[in-house]
Amino acid sequence: MLLGLFFAVIAGLLVGLQNIFNTRVNDHAGTWSTTALVLGLGFLASMTLGLVFEGTELFALHNMKTWFWFSGLIGVGVVVCLVQGTRLLGPTFAISIVLTSQLGSALLRDSMGWFGLEKIPFTTQQLVGVLVIIGGVIVFKFGGVSKEKLEVRKVQSQLKHQVAGRS
Repeated sequence: MLLGLFFAVIAGLLVGLQNIFNTRVNDHAGTWSTTALVLGLGFLASMTLGLVFEGTELFALHNMKTWFWFSGLIGVGVVVCLVQGTRLLGPTFAISIVLTSQLGSALLRDSMGWFGLEKIPFTTQQLVGVLVIIGGVIVFKFGGVSKEKLEVRKVQSQLKHQVAGRS
C-alpha cells in the first residue's frame, strides 16, 4: 500500500511539472509540435528503458484486446487538452479540474466495471467525496478575492475617504 501511495504522489508531482513544461514549449512551438515532441520523447525514453530493464519481453503482449493497442492515441488528446486548458485557465485551476474529472470518471468506470475493470459497488460516500472535491475547486476558483478586486476596493476606499474629507 505504501509503495502504491508513493508512486501515486510521484505521478501527481510529475504530471504537474510536465504540464507546466508542456505549456512553456507550447508558447514557443505550438500545440501540435508540443504534442509530437512530448509523445515522441516519451516513446524514445520508454522504448530505451523498456529494452534495458525488460529486454525482448518488452514486446511480449499476451492476450491483450486489440482496442487497447490504441491507448497511446488517447495521449494525444491528453497533451493537447492539458496544454490548452493550462494556457486558458492557469496551471492550478486546470490541474484541479483535470483531477476532479479523473476521479469522477474513474468512479464511473469502477462502478460500471467498464474496460475489464472489476465492478466496485457505487456508494453514497464516494458520491459525497467527489462532490466535496468539486465544491473545493469552486471555492478555490471563485471563493477568494482576486488582485483586481483588492485593487478596486482600495481605490474605492481612497475615493470614499477623499469624498468624506471634502464634506
